Amino acid sequence: MSKARPQSMSDMAYQQSILGAVSRTFALTIPLLPKALETVIGNTYLLCRIIDTIEDAPTLSIEAKQDLSSLFLDAVLGKQPVDAFVSPCLHALEGHCNADERDLIANTPTVLRIFHRFSENERAAISRCVEIMSNGMLRFHDKQTLAGLRDLPEFEEYCYVVAGVVGEMLTSVFALHSPAFARAIAGKEYLAIGFGQALQMTNILKDSPEDSARGVSWKPQGYSQLALLAIADQKLAEAMDYIRVIPSNEVGIRRFCFLALGLAVLTLSKIADRSHFSRGNEVKLPRRTVWLFYYFTLIAARSDYVMQQFCTIAGRPIKRALRD
Repeated sequence: MSKARPQSMSDMAYQQSILGAVSRTFALTIPLLPKALETVIGNTYLLCRIIDTIEDAPTLSIEAKQDLSSLFLDAVLGKQPVDAFVSPCLHALEGHCNADERDLIANTPTVLRIFHRFSENERAAISRCVEIMSNGMLRFHDKQTLAGLRDLPEFEEYCYVVAGVVGEMLTSVFALHSPAFARAIAGKEYLAIGFGQALQMTNILKDSPEDSARGVSWKPQGYSQLALLAIADQKLAEAMDYIRVIPSNEVGIRRFCFLALGLAVLTLSKIADRSHFSRGNEVKLPRRTVWLFYYFTLIAARSDYVMQQFCTIAGRPIKRALRD
């Protein structure tokens, strides 16, 4: 069994190390943020990753997942000691998640110690995100079939509870950091949902072969790949509008968001260029492409025009597929 690290070790050092172990992508994007935001968003990602680990355990019953999720939420909200979650969760997941995920769960006390150092408003935004995501994923547990989701509204609801709500959380935290952004985003908060949904829809299309192989489809019934491509493309446009709202002097926030958006555009364009693919790896971006775009954001994130031109040019395969 994985053991929690001694408290004498730096909590922040642990957060940084485990972030790189459980997610290469977010370990790349989160450090782009201003230092204070990097800590908050990195911590939130780890909390959400714990939820994902519980939900993705293949042999746990819906009741077991509900119980563990409830214990975790109570720990986050301070209603229960964190040990009341850690021990049963490690026992239930023994053999059903990788060593890094088990280490993260064992170190939930470390993650929550960092969480409780945040401001009241930051904790409120994160707690809301964690609660909506956890409860939402459980609602969709019994919909994991090859038939797919019932309709487009249910598809968009799923994308909201796993990603759109993250866009809302990011917006709340960014607004606390930047009064200028708070003023600019007022009345346009819906763009934050589109930003999160765009990334999730791209992932659903990319991962659809692997999902299908395990008997699951997150696509709405009656919608073709092309129709879903059009919906995702519309959400990507909302995501670009969201980034344009961020003040140009907040370069770190802009790079964080634009890196995620640009990689989604490049991935969706690879999908659009193929009438069929049997594995997600066929449309996975090469590491060289990811790093080239990473450095490109140093320049692009400062200019609305350059970002928009990139999306227009890189997204041409999407427009061509939709036009043809």
